[in-house]
Amino acid sequence: MPNSPLFSLDDRVALVTGGARGIGFASAQALKEHGAKVVIIDINVELGQQAAQKLGADFIAADLTKSDQVRQAAGSIVEKHGRIDVALNNAGIAVNVPSEECSDEDWLRVININLNAVFFCCREFGKVMLQQGRGSIINLASMSGVISNTPQPQSAYNASKAGVILLTKSLAGEWAKRGVRVNSISPGYIGTEMTKLGMSQSDWYQRWLEFTPMGRLGEPQEVANVVVFLASDASSYFTGSNLLVDGGYTAW
Repeated sequence: MPNSPLFSLDDRVALVTGGARGIGFASAQALKEHGAKVVIIDINVELGQQAAQKLGADFIAADLTKSDQVRQAAGSIVEKHGRIDVALNNAGIAVNVPSEECSDEDWLRVININLNAVFFCCREFGKVMLQQGRGSIINLASMSGVISNTPQPQSAYNASKAGVILLTKSLAGEWAKRGVRVNSISPGYIGTEMTKLGMSQSDWYQRWLEFTPMGRLGEPQEVANVVVFLASDASSYFTGSNLLVDGGYTAW
């Protein structure tokens, strides 16, 4: 990351949902390294506390599909730190099942965590930022919100991430003149725990690499670098953007 004051996050308060591991943890670490006071929010108490301790960050346990818990988390952060400058809404899940076999429960679980919870977070953290007149919201979408993946079936995941991208654009348009920027990041195949489960399917993994011009998986840090950019003043004219970090997958 460039050594420039534009990328400095000194004294800014940044929260990361799903920050216990993967892209969330790498992003929390990168935000911390650039000077931010970091708060990790995760449903997994044990992993969340370990991650926070490792980074010297705060930890809040919350089920983000419960809007009252999101509201309480926002209140707790403001009570301790006085503000929220950056909100990375990263928590998400995937279910790989043929659509004709997808149960109501699986569909709703994916939509609740990947889309409804993102809206709850944008709404509650956004209220704080709107009152401040300044803030950056970053939503973790996916290239799966732009294309339909092959060979794995995951219509619920794809639909949820497409929803995140348009939610991001909608909020950006509403809040731009009030000082709050809202952008999304759409990673391709990144070497996280969730992706590694798919990698165990050798036919899937081979297709992923064949369809990616760079011929490799991305690393969580490569997404975290983009998070820092969108969190910082270096991206001051960015809002409503969806940045693809996919090794060229969507170029073909």
